[in-house]
Amino acid sequence: MPIHITLPRLGWSMEEGIFLEWLKKSGDYVKDGEPLFTLESDKAAQEVESTDSGILHIPSYGAAPGAKVKVGAVLGYLLASGELPPDEQTSSPPLPSSPAPVPHHLPLGEGAAADTGSLKHKLQSDTPASPRARRAAKATGVDLAALQPTGKGGRIRECDVLAASLELGGTGMKWRTTPTSPLRRTIAERMEHSKRNTVPVTITTRCDATGMVSLRTQLKAAAEFRVPSFIDIITKLAAGALKSHPHLSGRWADGAIQLPEAIHIGVAVDTELGLMVPVLRDVAGLALSQVSQKSQELFERARRGGLKATEMRDACFTITNLGGLGVEAFTPVINYPETAILGVGAIVREAVSLEDGTLVSRQQLTLSLTFDHRAIDGAPAARFLQTLRQRLEHPLVWLLNER
Repeated sequence: MPIHITLPRLGWSMEEGIFLEWLKKSGDYVKDGEPLFTLESDKAAQEVESTDSGILHIPSYGAAPGAKVKVGAVLGYLLASGELPPDEQTSSPPLPSSPAPVPHHLPLGEGAAADTGSLKHKLQSDTPASPRARRAAKATGVDLAALQPTGKGGRIRECDVLAASLELGGTGMKWRTTPTSPLRRTIAERMEHSKRNTVPVTITTRCDATGMVSLRTQLKAAAEFRVPSFIDIITKLAAGALKSHPHLSGRWADGAIQLPEAIHIGVAVDTELGLMVPVLRDVAGLALSQVSQKSQELFERARRGGLKATEMRDACFTITNLGGLGVEAFTPVINYPETAILGVGAIVREAVSLEDGTLVSRQQLTLSLTFDHRAIDGAPAARFLQTLRQRLEHPLVWLLNER
């Protein structure tokens, strides 16, 4: 009996994927565990292995490269020696629905397309409209025959044309459509999913980053190993803060909060392909130097497009940084199904007044925390930010007391 090759579910929220290509040809013998096809899902392309052995049969109606396919859809079959493939006639998907009926007054035949265009032009010409309305219609592309006239005697006025143009989202401007990549569509779908399934609230706080800047300057002077970035330091200190405030690392699922066994933190990376979020695992159990080394490896592969889907899963908290672009505060979008995401702004030197009224120059940093209000109230979220701020203002103390 033919073995069905179906599109697998590679992530908990995955409902469809982009089929990229077969790695075997129809008629090839495939062994259990051999790479069979390439699939893009969760912002990464990966090879999918065969779960059985047999002779590959790719049906004529199978998914084309780049096609979006639902989870569970049949892509092909594995056959035994001498076994016939399923009847493509009965297995093929239903034919497309019938085309929209053509009005009886439109001529059919070889000149139908041209006649349709001339008919549209005739309707435009015969429609009562002022000269200014006709000029506006020509400039904006509005169909006069489709408008409801407001002038005397059923005449279309210029204001009718301009109102229709605004309803269509235009002001006479011509737009050029740019095709989007599968990754861009995946990002858009995940953002929409997050918006539909969370109750996001964003709070911000300012912290003194002078100690963190000084620490990194000292590490640079030593120059015996890779110098951790500011995001490496923030990621490591955030892991400790999450241990003290575990609900910020939880997930809201089926009316309950699920807490993770380890602190896996996703860090957003801007790449030429789009935004990717590689995951640093068990950050609380790593030394700062290990966090720095692992993040460098993941970020470099993310920028090359070489991340695996498994390397972007299981995060319980995400950090995103726009500080390098001069942004001080923003509203990050929760990476669903996580409960919170931290936005890191630019470090800015400012004059700060001490308790005795003395003005001093300090490095200031703004943190923006978006959290799901279903799982977390404002006060616990604020306490987490307060804890993180204390750690960032005295980083060496906390790094020495934590692994």
